[in-house]
Amino acid sequence: MAGYLDRIGAGKILRDPEPLSFDYLPEELVGRDSELNTLAAIFQQIDDPRVSCRVAITGNVGSGKTTLSHIFARDLQRHLSGKRSIKSVYVNCRNHPSKSQVLQRIVTSLDAGHPERGFGSGEILQSIRKQAHNSKEHILLILDEVDHLLRADKGDLLYQLLRIDEGREETGTMSLMIVSQEHVLDSLEGAVISRFGQNNHLRMDRYESSALTEIARQRADLACVEGSVSEEVLKMIGERASETADARVVIELLESAVKGAEVSGRVEVRPEDVRFHGRNIGRTVEPSIVDNLGLHAQMVLLALCRRLRKAAEVTTGDAEKLYHVVCEEYEEAPRSHTTFWKHLKTLERLELIEARTGSKSEGRGRTQFLSMPSALPGTMEKRVENALSNH
Repeated sequence: MAGYLDRIGAGKILRDPEPLSFDYLPEELVGRDSELNTLAAIFQQIDDPRVSCRVAITGNVGSGKTTLSHIFARDLQRHLSGKRSIKSVYVNCRNHPSKSQVLQRIVTSLDAGHPERGFGSGEILQSIRKQAHNSKEHILLILDEVDHLLRADKGDLLYQLLRIDEGREETGTMSLMIVSQEHVLDSLEGAVISRFGQNNHLRMDRYESSALTEIARQRADLACVEGSVSEEVLKMIGERASETADARVVIELLESAVKGAEVSGRVEVRPEDVRFHGRNIGRTVEPSIVDNLGLHAQMVLLALCRRLRKAAEVTTGDAEKLYHVVCEEYEEAPRSHTTFWKHLKTLERLELIEARTGSKSEGRGRTQFLSMPSALPGTMEKRVENALSNH
């Protein structure tokens, strides 16, 4: 009677969904051997308990900056096991852009019981300094998307963190990795650059098509049933993703193609699956465009992303219903139909969505169909959720 449920837990192609997550850390980072070697050279003396190191990692969206920093931290912990204990602390400054928020994330990573309220930035910094000096672990602090912090803080916190050992006998308590799309060192004051080191900069080049194909192959080998994703499909994914040079596009294209093939009941991914799900690859949307939208415009965009991950288009009527669902999720009262329509027009003007007029699938009359040719909906969805978390 419920035989249609038999397919749950019995994927014909997808064996393990975890490697198709943006946050998944593979054992090996494809196509970035040179960058890892550069990091190893910068951190060459890190096995010495008296030494702290620092590096700025920059590159375009999807160049693997965040993944590189996480994998290097993980591998460093393993390599120094028994020689020097490394405590990795990660803060995304897009989600926590102020000095006080960054400090709070650091101190709670070091001490989960530290109160979240009632302390000023200076007090929290002193607490971090005390914990760092009393700990037997060396702190490797990763500040991702650090440009968001620098816009508000102008490098003051970086300067204080770089001086964490000053005035004490201890040395080598904290190493620092800052990650950004921008070459942020040029925007810092001379005193900060002097302490950080102008040459401690690693620039990530754009991925070539061949490297993107290798990323697709690695993720397919980890996630899919052997033989279900052909070499032709992997090369097609790499070529389509090369239009943006974004490794995340590879992962999303592979995931979408796999799910599309499984919905069709097939045991292999075909080129048409990639063509269908890769049709929306276009220009890269700058994060600031999403960040600068109003709260309800962001919620409208999130509603569209969630539907357009699975469908090529959505009607304005369905989009408004989905917007109401998002409003309920974020405990916000939905705006009127007229205001909702104005938000759609704003998204269209910013080229985040496209609208076409067509006949309704049911009944008479015509309606508008919305699509998202400028970005992959799944990537955009995550970006909007991050922006909404800052409201």
